[in-house]
Amino acid sequence: MGADRLVVVHSFPVWLPQTQTWMFNQVRYLPENIEAHVVCDSTENLDQFGLPRIHSLSAEPRWRRSVDYRLRRCGARRHSGFLARQARSVGARILHSHFGNVGWQDIGAARAAGARHVVSFYGYDASYLPARDPEWRGRYRELFARVDRILCEGPHMGRSVESLGCPAEKARVHHLGVRLDEIPFVPRVLRPGEPLRVLIAASFQEKKGIPYAIEALGRLSREFPVELTIVGDANEEERSRAEKGRILDALERHVMKTLTRMPGYRTHAALFEEAFRHHVFLSPSVTAGDGDTEGGAPVTLIEMAATGMPVVATRHCDIPEIVRHGETGFLAPERDAGALVENLRWLVAHPAEWERIARTARLHIEAEYDVVRQGERLAAIYRELAG
Repeated sequence: MGADRLVVVHSFPVWLPQTQTWMFNQVRYLPENIEAHVVCDSTENLDQFGLPRIHSLSAEPRWRRSVDYRLRRCGARRHSGFLARQARSVGARILHSHFGNVGWQDIGAARAAGARHVVSFYGYDASYLPARDPEWRGRYRELFARVDRILCEGPHMGRSVESLGCPAEKARVHHLGVRLDEIPFVPRVLRPGEPLRVLIAASFQEKKGIPYAIEALGRLSREFPVELTIVGDANEEERSRAEKGRILDALERHVMKTLTRMPGYRTHAALFEEAFRHHVFLSPSVTAGDGDTEGGAPVTLIEMAATGMPVVATRHCDIPEIVRHGETGFLAPERDAGALVENLRWLVAHPAEWERIARTARLHIEAEYDVVRQGERLAAIYRELAG
């Protein structure tokens, strides 16, 4: 191994849910002199997220899996012994835990491996978990005392983790990257007589604000023809299933059912196929009643803006880092369907302005969210810690 080569282990329990392409990209696009390993309990969707160095506890002998799980369940050991062993065996200098709750569980593994510890927060870990269970505030104080670096998607999330007790000198803003080399830039055009085709892509969670989008489009449909596609669905959580019920009810109440397609979850490639068939991306995120938030900003929003699609979103968490009102898209207050309608009306009335907005957005994303550039920036954070 070359003297300038640095070994990093990425920790996440399941590699990788279909909705977490952004995590795959963080690992895949690190520079070649970063030797990245993934250590997990189990795997799924490897046809989409396969990498050369994935180590899964599920591939170990049954007795070893049983011992590891049992020690964690009974509280004898919080961290995965498999994670600590793998990090030691590959000579990891950095252990990068994804999500704050995973980072807290991994404290002992980083210590056992003799690795510097980096933890990325992404959203629900910084908002929903401590709101739902105050015990997480104490756990995070323990994490912040021992961790070497906390990474946040933007300044809003940075302030959130600092409010939970993270020392400011340990927190660093690091934007998530998107694969701009694989995202064609095609400014949308609204032709005379054509309905406004609007796309929403999100898991069905209250924080996504989908019922407000439906209300806004229901109002607009009385003035201008619209078509809506909602890519996504509920997951196994009760709160997600309840949100699906509210979405279906909103479609009925606002007379949008016959104007809406709901194809369910789609692969990343299929989502882009949908994107290029639509004019506008709508992302009206809100702070949920249970405290859940985006934390940073939805990566899908960044990707859709990069395609040349005008974006209408809300002033929520770090979304204003991406969507600058009137320059790279349009913003409304949270839970304000009327303001969403006004932004959509402006777009319908000013189609000649779409390309200017789309080009400004693309340039901003190229500067701050390109996955290759962000991979180099992440590698620099690792090297700074490794010394």
